[in-house]
This record gives sequence, C-alpha cells and structure tokens, in this order.
Amino acid sequence: MKNTYCLFFLVILISSSAYSQGFFNKEQVQNNRNYLEQRRWSWGYYLGFNNLDFKIDRIEESDEIAVTKNVGFNVGLIGNFKLNNYIDLRLEPGVIFSTRDLDFTKFGDDQVAAFRETNAAYVYVPFVVKFSTKRLNNFKPFVTTGIGIAHNLSSNEDNPDDNSAGQFRMKTTNFMYEVGFGIDFYLEYFKFTPSIKGVFGLNDELIEDKDPNSPWTGNLDKIATRGIFINFTFQ
Repeated sequence: MKNTYCLFFLVILISSSAYSQGFFNKEQVQNNRNYLEQRRWSWGYYLGFNNLDFKIDRIEESDEIAVTKNVGFNVGLIGNFKLNNYIDLRLEPGVIFSTRDLDFTKFGDDQVAAFRETNAAYVYVPFVVKFSTKRLNNFKPFVTTGIGIAHNLSSNEDNPDDNSAGQFRMKTTNFMYEVGFGIDFYLEYFKFTPSIKGVFGLNDELIEDKDPNSPWTGNLDKIATRGIFINFTFQ
C-alpha cells in the first residue's frame, strides 16, 4: 500500500508542477470558470484504490488475531450540489472490492483452522459535505466529512454454517463515517481531483458462531471495517 500512497502524492506533485509557473500570476486564465464553477448541479465519476482493515475488540487481551490487508479497487459516480463557493453537498454511490485475511494465532500450526478469508463487494452510498478554500487560479484544496451505508453483496450473514464448517460470517448492512482531503485541479476541459480519505465502521459486523465458546468468535466483542481510500475523480 505504500506504493499506492506514493502514487497519490506523485499525481498531486505532477499536477501542481504543471501550473506552478503561473500559480501566483493574477493574469492566469481560469479554466472552466463558467461551466464548473458556477453550476448548481454537476456530475462525475471516480476510480481508485482501497486498503481495508478490521478494528477488532476482544473480550480478553489474549490470542492475537492477525489481519492481512490487500489492495482493493473502487469505482463510482458523483452527484454534486453547490450551496456556495465553499460548501458542496455530494452523493458518491460506488462499489468497493476488497479482501482481508484473518489468522487466529491461538490455533498455532493448524493453518486450516486458523485462516479465514473475508471477501467483500460493498455497494457504498455516502452523503458527503465538502468544504473548499477560495479558488487559487486553477487549484482548489478541500476537506470532506460524511456518513454512509454499505451493503456487502458478498456477505454470508444468512448462511446456516458457521466457523465449525469453515464459514466466517459478517453482517450484510453496515454504517460508516469518513473524513478526507484533496485538491480540485481545473483543467481545460474537465476538473480532475485526487483525494484521500479514511473510512471507519460504526457498527459491529460480526455474526457470532452458534457455540458461545467458539474458539473463533467467543473472545470477539466487535469487528468493524476501517481503511484508506485513494480516489481520482473526473467532472
């Protein structure tokens, strides 16, 4: 994931360098001044990467659970309503693909019992408030905050089998909040926006095993998704 972070900052650096010569020039032509800056409604789409993790709360601080994070993929749409030059309201429905592996260290060398793979294909619909600074020629930094609902299409919540049959079960519907920042770059024909945000689950996603003393879920109090998203938006 470190390579993904480097890519994000590299894109910002290259984009900034493209305008650096005239950044402080008051005579610089402002791209898309009327088309994007003054429209009440605007639309776009985004592509990006994610690195999801689990926040795990245990009843007793024993028997560590190792989480292996893998880079996932995001894609979605954006509907933007402009309140004024500094505040926008946005819906950003999209799909998130991710895989996380759990390793219950209490099982030692029994890899079959210890290993659980959790695949996720979330339909994620966040409502986001975007707070922007004053536009600086063709730049406009911003921060965002929001709350959303995530529906896991890969959930096995209704599966009658549990970990005794090799099934680690998670809830289908979950709620999350997010915070982030980015920079709008006004190009000649469209607006390009690299951004990064943290997403944090609000509810417990765990479906406990039938056995209250289950070696997999008996010591778990709560499991919630958290992660980093890097998106590239085109409007």
